[in-house]
Amino acid sequence: MPHPTVILTDIEGTTSSISFVKNVLFPYARKALPAFVAAHGQQPEVRRWLDAVAVEIGGACQDSLIVETLQGWIDQDRKHTALKALQGMIWESGYRNGDYKAHFYPEVAAVLKGWHAEGKPLYVYSSGSVPAQKQFFGFSEAGDLTGLVSGWFDTEVGGKREADSYRHIVKAIGVPAGQIVFLSDVVEELDAAREAGLQTRLLDRLDDYPLPRSGEATHGHDRVENFQQITL
Repeated sequence: MPHPTVILTDIEGTTSSISFVKNVLFPYARKALPAFVAAHGQQPEVRRWLDAVAVEIGGACQDSLIVETLQGWIDQDRKHTALKALQGMIWESGYRNGDYKAHFYPEVAAVLKGWHAEGKPLYVYSSGSVPAQKQFFGFSEAGDLTGLVSGWFDTEVGGKREADSYRHIVKAIGVPAGQIVFLSDVVEELDAAREAGLQTRLLDRLDDYPLPRSGEATHGHDRVENFQQITL
């Protein structure tokens, strides 16, 4: 198999801890949702996503019910495009106010910078919206890392456990699938990427997965514990 020339990476559980997202970002958005919708609910970009939620739960309904639905989806960690878009809008104010900085594992920034210096393009594919991804990389503990990223993909391209999503990404990037390596902590996502022809690496960080995955649990994907172990 040829050495990959392009990197496609997940964020949560891959570049960054699951706990930061679940214990910092999710609660922040959950608490801020009512006031955010009250203040911005009639703005077209916000209304678009609120209406999408309303349609899904049965048509015309009060914004208070939409907010309750969104908060329930946060509690369920539902990967819904409307929720992710609205969360991204809320998180932006938190970043800009200095309420938090995005967590990256200690070795990640240096490895990403090394790949960038070697001319290896980096793309991001996360269930978080593209604006939220850019905020995450832009307001990171390691500083602004957005300049290292050549492109961004979210669930508007498709679900992360669907092979067609990766086929769309391959087409957008414009290189053969076998030249792209996808990095993720979720085996089912890696299965879908491999079905689409991508190479894969399973991130199995002890902070996120105290019981290391091995053997059949990896589905045959190359397993690494951190970015320094990734060979390209």
